[in-house]
Amino acid sequence: MIDIQCLGSSSAGNAYRISDGHTAILLEAGFPYKSIQRALRFRMTDIAGCLITHEHGDHSRAAADIMRAGIPVYTSRGTAQALGLSGHRLRSVMPREPFEIGSWTVMGFDVEHDAAEPLGWLLANQDGDKLVFLTDSYYCRYKFSRLTHIMIECNYSIDIVNRRVLAGELHPSQKKRLLRSHFSLEHVKDFLKANDTRNVEEIWLLHLSDGNSDAELFRREIMELTGTIVRVADR
Repeated sequence: MIDIQCLGSSSAGNAYRISDGHTAILLEAGFPYKSIQRALRFRMTDIAGCLITHEHGDHSRAAADIMRAGIPVYTSRGTAQALGLSGHRLRSVMPREPFEIGSWTVMGFDVEHDAAEPLGWLLANQDGDKLVFLTDSYYCRYKFSRLTHIMIECNYSIDIVNRRVLAGELHPSQKKRLLRSHFSLEHVKDFLKANDTRNVEEIWLLHLSDGNSDAELFRREIMELTGTIVRVADR
């Protein structure tokens, strides 16, 4: 049984607490450290490690402070260098090389984003839970089997983006960057169709854009496609 707590999921900041009842992990640290402390009711000693996908501030803002608090930070070498992280609390991760954090077996995998060396994360435990975490990417080349939980960016819909460009609300250059940096509703559907979702218990839609998304529409369409519980992460 995986418990997922969203501390925030937007361009203002991203962080999630993931626990299987044995080991708690922080996914992303995109808020000031004190904000993360408050959100977790100051129970930071419960956190066995923090996984950082890439160096953009809305995903990594508190990384150095988390290390100073005694919590190991796991990220790619490229991300660590981009953030200027070093020290004995830093754990450099190589893509597709599994490692252990308490009861979890974790593996980073490379994704496409405008960052130094971004990663997605695959987490599994001995209870049979298997979670994939994919955010801030416009393409994922990998397929996953026997997933029970999916946390995936659903930043925008191309239909909404095109309407806003035609209305003059969004500059074409912004559209171009969006298409080359984030997962859309259409990407999410393609990802779900390409992967084994027979055992999926819940899907979390992450990092919805303020202007280019429709939370209820996205939730409904993914639920209709998969027949499983779909949650939209709080922004």
